[in-house]
Amino acid sequence: MQMKNGKCNTQNGAVINWVNRMAGLCCAEKIFWCDGSEAEKELLTNLAVAEGILIKLNQEKLPGCYYHRSHPSDVARVEQCTYICTDTEEEAGPTNNWALPKQMYSKLHALCAGAMAGKTMYVVPYLMGPLDSPLTKVGIELTDSLYVVLSMRIMTRMGQVAYEHLGESEDFNHGLHCMLDLSPDKRFIAHFPKDNTIISTGSNYGGNVLLGKKCFALRIGSYLGRNEGWLAEHMLILGVESPTGEKTFVAAAFPSACGKTNFAMMIPPPHFTGWKIWTIGDDIAWMKPGPDGQLYAINPESGYFGVAPGTSCQTNLNAMKTISRDTIYTNVALTPDLDVWWEGKDETPPPELIDWKGNPWTPESKEKAAHPNSRFAAPMTNNPMLAPEVNDPAGVPISAIIFGGRRSTTIPLVYSAFNWIHGVYVGASMSSETTAAAVGAVGQVRRDPMAMLPFCGYNMGDYFKHWLNLRKLVTIPPRIFHVNWFRKDDDGKFLWPGFGENMRVLKWIIERCRGRAGANETPLGWVPGPQDFDLEGMDEFDSERLAAAQRMSMDDWKREVLSQDELFIKLYSHLPKELIFQRELLVARL
Repeated sequence: MQMKNGKCNTQNGAVINWVNRMAGLCCAEKIFWCDGSEAEKELLTNLAVAEGILIKLNQEKLPGCYYHRSHPSDVARVEQCTYICTDTEEEAGPTNNWALPKQMYSKLHALCAGAMAGKTMYVVPYLMGPLDSPLTKVGIELTDSLYVVLSMRIMTRMGQVAYEHLGESEDFNHGLHCMLDLSPDKRFIAHFPKDNTIISTGSNYGGNVLLGKKCFALRIGSYLGRNEGWLAEHMLILGVESPTGEKTFVAAAFPSACGKTNFAMMIPPPHFTGWKIWTIGDDIAWMKPGPDGQLYAINPESGYFGVAPGTSCQTNLNAMKTISRDTIYTNVALTPDLDVWWEGKDETPPPELIDWKGNPWTPESKEKAAHPNSRFAAPMTNNPMLAPEVNDPAGVPISAIIFGGRRSTTIPLVYSAFNWIHGVYVGASMSSETTAAAVGAVGQVRRDPMAMLPFCGYNMGDYFKHWLNLRKLVTIPPRIFHVNWFRKDDDGKFLWPGFGENMRVLKWIIERCRGRAGANETPLGWVPGPQDFDLEGMDEFDSERLAAAQRMSMDDWKREVLSQDELFIKLYSHLPKELIFQRELLVARL
């Protein structure tokens, strides 16, 4: 086997031994040790273009941008192929697919045996988190995919910096990815929490193969967090700066494709002169109690892997600026001059396109030009509103945690939990209508506790206990809220305009945390009245429409509470009694 420059670029014995073992298993012809340099980026990008893995886009319109088209069967996360491998099924819990580690290792090693014969194994060292942060972790991914290498450059702090942080330690995440022939029956994303190991086979879609993302940052991260006293959460982090310069940091958990990136990069409406939103992260938050009793959060990633459809200059101008250069687009449509397009980008589609499958497309075509889950991977440094604190090793203090899902009925626009335990119940019982981000039917309501149902790396009942126990270490806890931007009226139209107008909801949340906003007590929690909510400048939205967006039907909520049984009964053997009591209290209030 031939190494880059004839030698590897780390002295860490544990890393070298593991890489050599896996290269032997996969029969890799070469080992390419990535260093994260600009020269390496240029070399690998040119190689990816030459091999047809990437298409170079119009460099005048999109400098540094490239296009990737995935296999039509490989376009989203595959929860049915995702496994948590622990010694007992009880450890993984009933919401995860489970397998014995020994059996899964045997199956996957058989699939990986010889999988890189005649190919190059790329060694991708990366950091999850800012340099020198006590929460930062090291991962190393071995892959035969140039798309993965170039995407991991964007999504993580990739290169020699990871080896410098690791030193002689053996504490790193072991990630192995083999594309194989992309056959769905060979598609497995297996996590071994006790071994800090991930093996992914048979896929080349981002969420399944960028192992630093959902796999390490959430599934393995949540397991490590429980053992080490912190939280790994599917949450955006943003900072709100008032006209007086006061900054407040907020974390928010929404299921995939429910507006996390839009919220994290929100531009306040004209009425909010002097207010600013600063982005820390749009998808993942690692949070740990600080010595002062507050909860501090970092974004372990360094890029955005966002959903393209629906993103436009009207819905998210900052995102459009962010993805205008140095971005990898996946499964969007192409214009004849090699620009990109997707549904929702412009009001009027171009007269002709090449769709995400590579076929000619016109506005008369029956199928969408871009896949509903088409993506962009862009470096966070492109974001014009990137928070100055994004690389602070200590993280930022979180004043509010917001839960939210996509619900067309029942759930009001915004309410606040009574206390931490009630807030954990609110997060544990949250639900959303499914989207194209995951394989399966779209539009079905399912429970998605803390937006973590597909991402919790251990028994979800124990995960709720961990949230409750953390309160002992957080003496100044964040207030907890729930929002729903997606409620509809009787005609099927959204009651709330959303996007930049969400600043009005966020302002009430911030003012509530600061003790400066009123609220009315309801069976669900504290809600703003018309006098507490800033509606100035909203011509088509008045106090009556606000009341409709906030309406709580007792009959709807009785059905909602009953529908929680499906998840809670499944978790009953590990469900904390506090959540059972909170449910009974809600029933009593209703």
